[in-house]
Amino acid sequence: MEIEVKLTSVHVIVAIITGYISFYISSGLISGVGKNEYLAILIGLVILYITGQASERAFGKEKVGGLKGWFLSGIIPFFFVWVLTWTLLMNYYLI
Repeated sequence: MEIEVKLTSVHVIVAIITGYISFYISSGLISGVGKNEYLAILIGLVILYITGQASERAFGKEKVGGLKGWFLSGIIPFFFVWVLTWTLLMNYYLI
């Protein structure tokens, strides 16, 4: 498999998990946190950064392609799937 497919797959899987985490934090299901959308966004961005660093170490910085490769194969798919999962869960929860 090409490195871009592996990088995108890892980021999409982590984005789905992050969408669930963001949903739980922003909807008030965790009693100590309350409804805190800002914390959910901050945690999502931190998880994105950690995933990017782990991917560069696992696949090699040269193979990933630096910031451009990570942006196209990591950040964009992560952000899209994270927001999509979070939005679908919030809409499902409101029904």
